[in-house]
Amino acid sequence: MAVIHHTTMQPTKLELIASWLPTRDWYAGREGGPSPEKAGGFRLDDPAGEVGIEFMVVTDGTEEGAAAYLVPMTYRGAPLEGAEHALIGTSEHGVLGTRWIYDGAHDPVLVGELHALLRGNAVAQHQSVDDTPDLTVSVTSPAGDAAGAELVRVVDGTDHTAVVVRTPSAPEELTLRVRRVLRAAEEGGAPGAGRVTAEWRLPDGSTARGPYVTF
Repeated sequence: MAVIHHTTMQPTKLELIASWLPTRDWYAGREGGPSPEKAGGFRLDDPAGEVGIEFMVVTDGTEEGAAAYLVPMTYRGAPLEGAEHALIGTSEHGVLGTRWIYDGAHDPVLVGELHALLRGNAVAQHQSVDDTPDLTVSVTSPAGDAAGAELVRVVDGTDHTAVVVRTPSAPEELTLRVRRVLRAAEEGGAPGAGRVTAEWRLPDGSTARGPYVTF
């Protein structure tokens, strides 16, 4: 179980995200520059207890119609070898010291737990409360094998990131699509497909719901 420390981070996660967003192909831009506001998300537990895993939604500003972006992140106590390109930044945590914060789509620990979530072998956790499942997150498990997944490669698109994985018993590679630009949508999808659906807050205080990840 992950322990959530309610303490300071310098710089904050939102400050790091504000600097990082313009470097992404899927970021649409905003007059005056990025102004991310936390708007939702959930966490997953690392069974080894070493890596923090968070799926954070930010809206870019407080204007009506502000874009909502999904930023999956991992928090590590040491650099992840070979993932320099995926580093969002480092921050000084008030309890844990220096944390290396990565775009989680490139982190094998997050990818493994995301695959476990889709297969029904992990539970989405509340973003800010210890040991509390987030019951607003719904998961449709895809048809097929439930074996663990190994990260193969990551490809950014214009509105999503394709995370290609391999499982021990599947003959072909599988693709998890992390939706970077979130859009409200009805529950459901193609028969046999998988998805993680959750909520986020809009600038006017209302709530939207749509897919975070599809498989």
